[in-house]
Amino acid sequence: MSTNTSTQIRLRERPVGEPSADTFETTTVDLPELEDGQVLLRVDHLSLDPYMRGRLSDAESYADPVDVGALMVGGTVGTVLDSRHPGLAEGDEVLSYSGWQTHAVEDGSAVRRLDTSTNPATTALGVLGMPGFTAYAGLLQIGRPQPGETVVVAAAMGPVGSAVGQIAKLKGARAVGIAGGPDKARALTEDFGFDVGLDHRADDFREQLAAAVPDGIDVYFENVAGPVLDAVRRHLNLYARIPVCGLVANYNATAAPEGPDKMPGFLGQILTKSLTVRGFIQSEFVKEHYKDFLREMGQWVADGDVRYREDVVEGLDRAAEAFAGMLRGANTGKLLVKVS
Repeated sequence: MSTNTSTQIRLRERPVGEPSADTFETTTVDLPELEDGQVLLRVDHLSLDPYMRGRLSDAESYADPVDVGALMVGGTVGTVLDSRHPGLAEGDEVLSYSGWQTHAVEDGSAVRRLDTSTNPATTALGVLGMPGFTAYAGLLQIGRPQPGETVVVAAAMGPVGSAVGQIAKLKGARAVGIAGGPDKARALTEDFGFDVGLDHRADDFREQLAAAVPDGIDVYFENVAGPVLDAVRRHLNLYARIPVCGLVANYNATAAPEGPDKMPGFLGQILTKSLTVRGFIQSEFVKEHYKDFLREMGQWVADGDVRYREDVVEGLDRAAEAFAGMLRGANTGKLLVKVS
């Protein structure tokens, strides 16, 4: 493949509801000549993450939307093909934010060389990257689980949720995971060491949840919202903490949910049970806690105390399809696209 061009996936139009084939378009562009301080990268793996759905919308959010016609954003790991940066050499594997494309020219100061002697490069996009740090910071800085407490996490088979449950166990708490489908629920206990795995699609999910938390819930790590939140909130203990990481059940919504407004009831719980409900973006914790995360989580992964699963899709041309499937819960583990 030529290294003076890049095949890119760009935003063609803003989706209404679920992204479709019309949302994106593929194009090939010429890359600029390298300047001092820059590197030419081959993108090997692209990370697909739920936050990207928000970037497709022009609604006000914590990050600017992707402009129509612009390259889709995303974390990547790749290989240096050419370098004019003194700290990077041909063949280095690096972490960058190069987006949905096959090659990129990046400022060398904006990429991080990866040590792959203990863990594969792809872990920098998952358990040892943004999703893992989201779990680490959100749980430990907001949830603050104590030994013997019960931690419940939604979307527990995702890269964030699976890490949350395992960190909770390392801190001495009980871990109850909620996922979509019996296979995922079973994997939570068999592969990731959760105390209980629940399928939110089961007809008796609410009864199973009640049985799983006989002493109530002290920490609820929110990734989903919707009916899962409605079931969980009925079991929250006094002074329970709720780190709000994501609301994936609402990301493709085109109208308000049907039925009565449940917000007054939830606000009443926040008041009478002195709940802490705290939304967060992982970047706010980077300066103070990222080095600790790399050291501590890196050791947990190396020792096998924290496990991870990767769901790899072959080919950049399948990124859009895989992205839409992820928002429906079709993936199992950290979703990656093998680009090169």
